[in-house]
Amino acid sequence: MKNALAFVCLLFSGLIHGQESFKADDLMTIVKLERDTYVRKHFQKAPEATSSYDVKWYRCFWNVDPEIDSISGNVTTLFTPVQADIDSLVFDLTQSLLVDSVIYHNTSVTWFHISDLLTILFPAYIPQHVSDSVSVYYHGIPPANGFGSFVQDSHKGTPIIWTLSEPYGASDWWPCKNGLTDKADSLDIFIRTPAAYKAASNGILVSATSKGKQTVYHWKHRYPIASYLVCVAVTNYARYTQQVPFGAETLNVVNYVYPEDSAYASTQTGIIGSMIQLFDTLFGIYPFQNEKYGHAQFGWGGGMENQTMTFVTSFGFELLAHELAHQWFGDKITCGNWADIWLNEGFATYLSGLCYEHLAPVYWQRFREVRINSIISKPGGSVFCTDTASISRLFDDRLSYAKGAMILHQLRWIIGDSAFFAALNNYLCDVGLAYGFARTENFKSHLESSCGQDLSWYFDDWFTGEGFPTYQIDWTQNSDTVSFTVNQTQSHPSVPFFEMPVPLKFQNETRDTLIRFSNTFSGQSFTVIIPFHVDSIIFDPGYQLIAGNHYINAVQQHATQRTLQIYPIPATNRVNFRFREFPAKSHGNICIYDHSGRMIEELLFTQGETEIALDCNKYLSGLYFYVLTQQDLMDSGKFMIVR
Repeated sequence: MKNALAFVCLLFSGLIHGQESFKADDLMTIVKLERDTYVRKHFQKAPEATSSYDVKWYRCFWNVDPEIDSISGNVTTLFTPVQADIDSLVFDLTQSLLVDSVIYHNTSVTWFHISDLLTILFPAYIPQHVSDSVSVYYHGIPPANGFGSFVQDSHKGTPIIWTLSEPYGASDWWPCKNGLTDKADSLDIFIRTPAAYKAASNGILVSATSKGKQTVYHWKHRYPIASYLVCVAVTNYARYTQQVPFGAETLNVVNYVYPEDSAYASTQTGIIGSMIQLFDTLFGIYPFQNEKYGHAQFGWGGGMENQTMTFVTSFGFELLAHELAHQWFGDKITCGNWADIWLNEGFATYLSGLCYEHLAPVYWQRFREVRINSIISKPGGSVFCTDTASISRLFDDRLSYAKGAMILHQLRWIIGDSAFFAALNNYLCDVGLAYGFARTENFKSHLESSCGQDLSWYFDDWFTGEGFPTYQIDWTQNSDTVSFTVNQTQSHPSVPFFEMPVPLKFQNETRDTLIRFSNTFSGQSFTVIIPFHVDSIIFDPGYQLIAGNHYINAVQQHATQRTLQIYPIPATNRVNFRFREFPAKSHGNICIYDHSGRMIEELLFTQGETEIALDCNKYLSGLYFYVLTQQDLMDSGKFMIVR
């Protein structure tokens, strides 16, 4: 796979060199938008539009003037009853917008607009599986929910209006069927705006027709699309196009940027061609190849993966990669429930890492290191979102994004590149999922088919389970034989043990070797032949695994002559410190430290005592250190607490 991509890396190396390719907080910038977007929509929501019908097509005609915070127009929906004959239809639409009329077969019909639901009553039943259409005429000022779904803003004194609908914001500015159950098969958007402005949207631009002081832009999209991925942005954009070749085919990348930023933007967006070609090689052709990909600049930090037209505030390497990746994972296949948001965000985060791996490899290991450090900064949390009503949990950068990305990388490490990438391609090409919705179980099934393994153990530990392992390795070398024992503690009790392949690097100043061991239980011992003297062992030098701060201890041959005997190891409720050959000769203390070096407790003993105990119940699982200080004796070491 790397050989196939060599030409891409060479062709675009100069472009990458000129860009800020990696910042540890890039992911936080990306997450900020998506989390804050959900914040603005977090309120007790009325029931969504019913599942009794299937949306086939939307025809949207909107009047948008960036100088005026309002929208007016009409939306025609072609639909098909799917469960039974129906005599009514329900759309999601905020009550902040006013419905002027509803037209069915050129006749006004009765409607009710209550609790953000627009209910339309038909004069007769529409038969099941028979397509029909209805048009809603409306106007008003979309609600200002936090950062808004429909925003009037400005740049350098010029007004702009842009939309941002994830996850439920579409109904803030147009009548539609929200949620994650139905995609419209196609879409036509007409935007009438003053002639000084350009309008960017989904699909391809069919026409820009001048009518007096107004221009009507017609955008056509002929792929299935979720309502939250429909977009509009209008301002005095500068427009430029790039061509990305695929053999005999060419994809247009159309960029709508602020005039004051156009020179800078054109130097940064050049990298998008290599990213598209990379994803084409790894995951199949760009999902909307018959139309275009594009960027439209807008006024909120981060980006939004609107289908075929990503909205971005800036043009950093990771932001461009992340939002482009969503066209495959998030747009072509969309998570079927927000509890599975990692199928959008974890995948897009990992694909931005793949751009580092193939296009800027100097940053690839750093990418993984930063993600792991984020994950282990707190002890709990699963990738599966059990509380989608919690704003911070749904868009948690540590869990939905970073941990979602790294459990993908660990899967790749476990089953190998061939099976891993085959599974992702089969998932994307699954006719039951492509251009529709998926759940985690669908992805898991493709992984299992590809690698020939039951991966329930992995998803139980890493997807629904919480936390991560921490390793303690004690080792010794006798001639060319290295013996070592691997102990593991878990940061959260939901997982009793993380069964994982563990990579260890044995090294000295001139030689090294990397060996992978299958660690199946805590306290597992291994013996390996190393034909050189080992100075040290490095745990997971390539950052393949999600693991806490590991501890590697070279066991000395005369360790049995230490002053204190420590038992049991690992400890659960209590750990005992016993003088091996004699009682304490005078008063002294044993200081206990946590892994950060902070002293957490001091045990005092008196002359003549032979043993003293530490109550472990008040401490979390993990590695701890002790230091004995007494007039005639000194000792130090470490011990594990396991729950």
